[in-house]
Amino acid sequence: MPDLAEAERILHARVGPAVRVGFPIAPLTTFRLGGPAALFVDAQGDEELAAVREAADATDIPVAVIGKGSNMLVSDDGFPGIVVRLGRGFRWAGRDGDRLSAGGAMPLPAMAGVAMRHRLSGLEFGVAIPASLGGAVKMNAGAHGRSMSDVVDRMEVFPLTGSGPRRSLASSEAGFAYRRSQLPDDSIVVGATVRLQPGTDDEIRAHMEEARRWRRRTQPLAEPNCGSVFKNPDGDHAARLIESAGAKGLRVGGARVSEKHANFIVAETGATASDVWELIQQVRARVEHHAGIRLETEVERMGAVGDADD
Repeated sequence: MPDLAEAERILHARVGPAVRVGFPIAPLTTFRLGGPAALFVDAQGDEELAAVREAADATDIPVAVIGKGSNMLVSDDGFPGIVVRLGRGFRWAGRDGDRLSAGGAMPLPAMAGVAMRHRLSGLEFGVAIPASLGGAVKMNAGAHGRSMSDVVDRMEVFPLTGSGPRRSLASSEAGFAYRRSQLPDDSIVVGATVRLQPGTDDEIRAHMEEARRWRRRTQPLAEPNCGSVFKNPDGDHAARLIESAGAKGLRVGGARVSEKHANFIVAETGATASDVWELIQQVRARVEHHAGIRLETEVERMGAVGDADD
């Protein structure tokens, strides 16, 4: 049986000030939904990550990682284990020729801005993705026809269970595919290097501004949401399928399919994670009935949200 008290003892003994008990994580997500983490660790370096690993291995308590919280739905009951987030110690950036390296906590839009200041092109699409670098790499985030797999050269991965130090992996070892990778679930991306190419200020800035305008024009930025809910099936778009199935504006409780973009679900005042997940199921059922296509979610669930096979 997982031993929460023992995990708390181990963490306090090793990295006391970095540990929080019953920590609210809804404010760390863009949905602003969900219950607390039983234990929360704000990791400033590998020492805190090693402490999380020790506590998890000694007690069998589950571990989850949160970055910018932009693609996450947290259970209304919270998470019954350790939630770890990379802190300021993992927010840095540096350049070496046409390569730009950064810590896993670096926001992707900020990293795109660093690339622009160095007149490096290829990461402009990142300005439209509200994710941390680590999360973006692990999920192979993308926009405007580009994905992280197009630019990532290497990544630093720290295992949160088992043993061993952080490892440096080449992009070819990540198993990148559409909106996913084969990086282990029980690991955290603590840094990455992207390979870019020289560009001009005007060209890079223009591409970034177009990405920003597109996001403002097409997405419900003023309302809590988690970004795209469903992956686009081959040769089609989830938003088109949802709208064709008559699900635009559909609601369950305080959760509603956005009228601005059908592949977004927004959370109104009083919404719960259960509302959102039930709405996801209803939308998926409508599309499957209408088009014969079962949409696959992009949303990462933390805690007991729906069934494991959903």
